[in-house]
Parts: sequence; structure tokens; C-alpha cells
Amino acid sequence: MIRMDRRALFRLMVALVLSYTTAGIGAGLTELGPWYFSLRHPDWKPPDDAFGVIWTTIFTLCAISAWLAWQAADTRALRLRVAVLFGINAVCNIVWSALYFKLQRPDWALVEVVFLWLSIVALLVGLWRLSRWASGLLVSYLLWVSIAALLNYETVLLNGPFVGLLG
Repeated sequence: MIRMDRRALFRLMVALVLSYTTAGIGAGLTELGPWYFSLRHPDWKPPDDAFGVIWTTIFTLCAISAWLAWQAADTRALRLRVAVLFGINAVCNIVWSALYFKLQRPDWALVEVVFLWLSIVALLVGLWRLSRWASGLLVSYLLWVSIAALLNYETVLLNGPFVGLLG
């Protein structure tokens, strides 16, 4: 059981700030302008308004997961593992947004989404022994990124080939 003392509450706030900062950077790279709206999307794509709600929920669950894992980590090595796993995942998440939206290269993002997906699997596995709750909170993230990867794949099929920077 985790005690909610001042330090625990501070750590939760730090986790939320870091998670929402990652989300904010990704959102800042997401441009829903003429290029995006000119793309053909699969019929089953959720409405654009749903993405914000979904990602906000996921980033909130990620923050709580990171907090739970950090609280359970009783050594410096375990805390470093938690930080590295979440850090790698944050970078992968941001890079996907940059490739897809900023560089307008869904084809490159399709390659990168494999690394994002693997970083979530690494989180699930890496946190399991530390905190099953922390690991379990990330299952919806893995499911959503799996759906997003399929959406990314079908968007590439419907619109490719893409040209631009380096090809």
C-alpha cells in the first residue's frame, strides 16, 4: 500500500507534469491543416475530436503508472530503470508525431511506430515485477498504439507513396 504523504504527492505531481509535457510536445507537433485533411483515411477511423480525449486518458494513466513504479522502486537501479523506460517511450511518442505530422511522412512514422510499440511492451515487462498495477495501467496504451499503428498503415496504403524530405 502506498502512503500519500507530501513526498508521494510531490512525485505524483512530477509524473503528471512530465507526462503532460510529453503530450504537449506531441500535440504541438500535430498540425491538422490542409495536408492532413487532404489524406484519405479508413472508414473506421475515430473522429478527430476523440483523439484528444484518448491521448489525455493515456497520458494520465502513464503518469500514474510511472508514479506507482517509482514509489515501488526501492533502489537507485530500479528508479533508473523506471526513468529510462519512460524516457525512451516519451522520445518514441514525440518522434512519431514529428514524423507523421510535422514532416508529413506517415510512411516513416509507420516504421517508427514499431519502436513506440516495443517501448510500451518494454514498459509492461520492465514494470511487472516492480508493480503489477503500474504495468497494468499501460495495457490500454498498448492497445491504442496497436490501433493507431493499423490506422497509420492503412493511411499509408490509401495515400502513398509520400515524397518530401530525402525522398
